[in-house]
Amino acid sequence: MKISQLMLFGVFFIGISSVEAQEKTSLTLDEAVKMAWEKSNEVTLANTKVNTKKYELKAVKNNQYPDLKISGQYQRLTKASIDMHNEGENTASLASPDRAMLGMANLSLPIFAGFKIQSSIDAYDNLYEAETANAAKTKEDVALRVITYYTALYKAQKTLDVLNENQKSAKQRVTDFVELEKNGIIPRNDLLKAQLLVSKTQLSIDEATNNLNNINFYLTTLLKLAPETKLQVNEDDFFNLKTNNAPTTDALALENRKDLEAIRLQSKASEANIKIAKAAYYPTLSLLGGYTALDLKDIITVKYAMNFGLGLSYDLSGILKNSAHVKEAESRALEVKNTEAIMTDRIKVEVQKSLEDYDLAINQSVVYDEALQQAAENYRLVKDKFDNGLADTNDLVEADVEHLSAKINTAVSKATIIQKYYELLSVSGQLSQSFNLSKI
Repeated sequence: MKISQLMLFGVFFIGISSVEAQEKTSLTLDEAVKMAWEKSNEVTLANTKVNTKKYELKAVKNNQYPDLKISGQYQRLTKASIDMHNEGENTASLASPDRAMLGMANLSLPIFAGFKIQSSIDAYDNLYEAETANAAKTKEDVALRVITYYTALYKAQKTLDVLNENQKSAKQRVTDFVELEKNGIIPRNDLLKAQLLVSKTQLSIDEATNNLNNINFYLTTLLKLAPETKLQVNEDDFFNLKTNNAPTTDALALENRKDLEAIRLQSKASEANIKIAKAAYYPTLSLLGGYTALDLKDIITVKYAMNFGLGLSYDLSGILKNSAHVKEAESRALEVKNTEAIMTDRIKVEVQKSLEDYDLAINQSVVYDEALQQAAENYRLVKDKFDNGLADTNDLVEADVEHLSAKINTAVSKATIIQKYYELLSVSGQLSQSFNLSKI
């Protein structure tokens, strides 16, 4: 491995950590996820959409209740001449009223509307449940973002610890080489190589610190914390988590994925919309009732004028015109069915990929542990040879870089397993269940 490859470690593993002198805020993964659920704009918006659908459902349900309307009028009249002309009789002259009052109350109760009212309730009920499922999926997506940032932060801090530790030993080597070079034991070229390794490592540390600040800012922004907050992850989240209950097939995903559940509920709503469109083929029947009161001063007074009966309405032209609406509703229902089929296939692919990635992370961790032991032993042997004049500086530096790479790989591999485990839970629709929702 070349010395220049050391520069890639900070970027490849996001190996960074905040300045030790700065005060850090310790935050567990569980606390971070619940904080995001409480404060995230995405979750707030999703919950607002659920409330909107709930009110829409209530508004549709109100259509099954009677409509009651009351109206009243009070009018001042000018002096009018009122004559009643009856053939064969004397003309009668009536008094001239100066005011008129009219009051009316009308009641209409739908009895039959081609099943439109109940179908509308079914459609909006399913849309409300679908929006609730979408909100649950949003919470899972936000939780996964927090987990991604949190594990990246852990990798960053552990990697920087390794880099700083290696930098100390590299600087000590430079100090030793300075004395050796002064005494003519090693050539100046070897000293320059040791100094170059210190410079390369420092560049990696500087680059890593920049990346750490970005990740820290992303996470604090998501959690609505002050931008200057420096977060410290809790290692117990990585070493005490039990991953033996990881899903092994896509069965759980097809049963529990909230986005798939939302599509299925939208499909039910689209079926109800077909019934709503077909309702135009039927007449509407309503129960009618009313009350009227009239007072025309000095002329006529009407009280207790009540009426009731049935109202029938049938749009005959709609029988011909409505077929287009029915076909439109049927086509939209077919769209949702196709979307469900596409999503089902996509979920299967996501689960399979996540299973492979999780297994790969586990296998890689085992190899990294073995590689660390091998790299440590190799460095020890090369160091002994170098001290005895049997190896040159290139061999020593290369062995040091390989040892550093192995330590970084081992440090972050455990966190990668946890991240892939949570990703597997996410694609299986089990992520939210892994956190205690009762505390939210």
